[in-house]
Amino acid sequence: MSYSLKVIKKSEQITTLWSGGKTTQLAIYPEDGNYLKRDFKWRISTAEIEVDESLFTHLPGIKRIITILEGEMSLKHKGKQEVHLFPFEQHRFDGGWETRSFGKVTDFNLMLAEGCEGDLSTIHLDDGIHHLPLDQNQSKRRFHAFYCVKGTSEMSINQNEAAVLGEGDILVLNLGQSCNNLHVNLTNYHDSTATIIQVSIFH
Repeated sequence: MSYSLKVIKKSEQITTLWSGGKTTQLAIYPEDGNYLKRDFKWRISTAEIEVDESLFTHLPGIKRIITILEGEMSLKHKGKQEVHLFPFEQHRFDGGWETRSFGKVTDFNLMLAEGCEGDLSTIHLDDGIHHLPLDQNQSKRRFHAFYCVKGTSEMSINQNEAAVLGEGDILVLNLGQSCNNLHVNLTNYHDSTATIIQVSIFH
């Protein structure tokens, strides 16, 4: 069994400016990848869109999945469909499309280079222990990331290794091809609901 995990605290993340507001890189693979040079397999980030209308960065060859954390937004792809997103609704699109957004929001982004596939899901944790089923396909390298949007939760693996996630923290679980039968739990010790975005990536 081979896996590794890394917690990237909110205080360790790097926020930069773009034409529409601010963006924070949560995680990138490989870890020495460079977004500006488009040198990465996958990248997870959040963005605060602070203007009513913005033009998305042109990212040919990159598949994108976006979900809204706060606010609502319309996306218009030139010559293609228009979508309107409410919190925790998601949309997949080609980063090479000319895309404009309308609405001031905070969003969550997954970028996937060629050869990578991925999914997003939202988990709302009430008080107690919640078991997370993970894909057991050993034919591909797998990553699972857990971003804490709201509240606090603890992740445990095989009732052994544990890590606490506060708001804005992200945990990246790297599963080798020989890794299987992991038992992963998320625990919320508080009365208020915790919200987690789970990212699954395969390549």
